[in-house]
Amino acid sequence: TYGLRLLGGIAVLVVGWPAIGILTRLVNKAMVKRNVAATLPPFVRSLTSTVLKLLLIVTVLGMIGVEMTSFIALIGAAGLAIGMAFSGTLQNFAGGVLILFMKPFERGDFIESQGHSGTVDQIQIFHTILKTVDNKTVILPNGPVATGSLVNFSTEQFRRVDMVFGIGYGDDTGKARA
Repeated sequence: TYGLRLLGGIAVLVVGWPAIGILTRLVNKAMVKRNVAATLPPFVRSLTSTVLKLLLIVTVLGMIGVEMTSFIALIGAAGLAIGMAFSGTLQNFAGGVLILFMKPFERGDFIESQGHSGTVDQIQIFHTILKTVDNKTVILPNGPVATGSLVNFSTEQFRRVDMVFGIGYGDDTGKARA
C-alpha cells in the first residue's frame, strides 16, 4: 500500500516540478508582452514558483499518507500572523502591483496624489518616487496612491491655464488686453 502511494507521490513530484517551471516562464512571458514595469515580472515569477512548489509538496506528502491537516492549519495561522504584522506593507505591495499592471501613470508623468505633486521618477513595488518642481524627492506609499484620488497632468497633450489679471478703474482696458 505504501509503495504504491510512494510511487504515485514521486510521479506527481517528477511531473509537477518541471510543470511549475514551465508555468512560471509562461507567466513571465505574458507579463513581458504586456510591457509591465521591469521590477514586477521577476517578483511575480518567484512568488508564483514558491507558492506552487509549496502546494506541490503538500500534495505529494498527502498522497504518501502524511497527515496534513495540522500542517495546513499551521501554515494558515502563520500566514494570518504574518499578514496582520505586515498589513501596511502588503497594502503597499498590492497597490504597487495594481499601479504596474493598470498603469494610471508612467515614469516621466506629472501627477498629483496624497497632497503632493511632481514628476514620477521611479515606480517600485512598495512606493513611488516623485521629483517636485522645486527639486525635492517625495516618496509615496503605493497603497494610498492606488486607492486614493490621482491627477495625471500628462495624459492630455494640452493643459488649460487660467490667469487672472486685475487693472484699476481708471486704466485703459485696450492697453491691458494688448
